[in-house]
Amino acid sequence: MDAAPASPPRVVSSGRPAWWLLVVALVVTIGVTVDLLSRGTLERMDLRVSEVVSAWDLKDSAAYWPVWAVTQLGGRGFILIVLTGLVGHLVWRRRSVVPLLRVLVALALLTVVVYGFKYGTGRTAPAYPGSFFYRDGASYPSGHVANAVLMWGVARWQAVEFRLAPAAQRTFGLLSVAGPVATGVAMVSLDFHWVTDAVVGAAVGILLLGVVHALDAAVLSRWVGARAGRPSA
Repeated sequence: MDAAPASPPRVVSSGRPAWWLLVVALVVTIGVTVDLLSRGTLERMDLRVSEVVSAWDLKDSAAYWPVWAVTQLGGRGFILIVLTGLVGHLVWRRRSVVPLLRVLVALALLTVVVYGFKYGTGRTAPAYPGSFFYRDGASYPSGHVANAVLMWGVARWQAVEFRLAPAAQRTFGLLSVAGPVATGVAMVSLDFHWVTDAVVGAAVGILLLGVVHALDAAVLSRWVGARAGRPSA
């Protein structure tokens, strides 16, 4: 009898945030939020950066659409299109709903936490004449950056755990790092977000990715494994 073909190797890590990175992300989130609410140094830095970016006037230049396209690396629509293909493939090939459950949990957490932050702080976007905390503000933190960190992180995790082809693992590994960075730079360059919006968006995304990993280890994979009559991992 021929031996079963070997699974592709893991060529990148799963991307689960280390404990120290989660601590750093939490400290950054709390520290930046406190500074902004007290109208501190970081707010003045945001205003100076916005003045420089506004002078570039990318919104009215030929560069607008290419830069805007880069922001879509953190757009929920684009990422969900990619994840639909990835998750559909894994659910069909692996006969497991775990990949789908992970994405749904990540989306739910992202929506509740990020929009809770946005409407809780009420920070206005750079399009307003100055940084203000107002009832209708929804700039802080950047949902695009948080989305890029969390959802590309979940995509990378799935690609590695389910041993997709090395090229797919490397692609999602690259997107999990370059996607949030490129999204944040593009959003700030177009004066859509303050620098601190992007920084805390990344920090919140890291924290949420850690939470999804923890929930998966404690509940999702174990529950699905028990339902299928398999031993827990």
